[in-house]
This record gives sequence, C-alpha cells and structure tokens, in this order.
Amino acid sequence: MSDRVSSHDSVDDLLDQENKRLAENLATKVSRLKSLAYDIDREADDQNEYLDGMDSNFLSATGLLSGSVKRFSTMVRSGRDNRRILCYVSVGLVLVFFLLYYMVSRIQS
Repeated sequence: MSDRVSSHDSVDDLLDQENKRLAENLATKVSRLKSLAYDIDREADDQNEYLDGMDSNFLSATGLLSGSVKRFSTMVRSGRDNRRILCYVSVGLVLVFFLLYYMVSRIQS
C-alpha cells in the first residue's frame, strides 16, 4: 500500500509542478497583454491630441481662406483698375509657376 501512496504522491507532485508552470506561463502572457493594452491606450491618446491639433489648424486655415476670398471678391467687384491689376498678378503667378516647373525639371534631369 505504501507503493500506491508513494506513486499517488509523485503523480500529485507532477500535476502540481505542471499547474505551477502553466500558472507562471499564464501570468507572463497576462502581463504582456496588460503592457500591450497600456501602449495602445497611450498611442490612442497621442493620436487624439494630434487630430485635435489638426482640427484647429484646419479651422484657422478655413478662416484665412474665407477672408482671402472676401477680399478677392471685393477687389473684383471694384473698379476697372483693380481688374487690370488682378489680371497682371494672375499672369505673373502663372509665369512664375511655369518658370519654377522648368527649373525643377532641369535640376532633376
């Protein structure tokens, strides 16, 4: 009977060691998951701050553009001299664009 008790104790010891090993393995995995969840939370907070900053930048750009459009439409509706100046500025901007395009294409080739 002592052999049965001894073999039963050794099986219990083996099962206990296996349970401890599995519990440690599980604790390690839980720790990694907790760290990963914390990193995801921190990254989400950083991205939300970035998006909030972009939102305020877009709002300021929208305000700037709407003010420019108002000034432009006021200038177009005003006298003939302003229209002539507007045409000269437009032609000048187109020429500058093509000049820059030409220079960039020469540099790249």
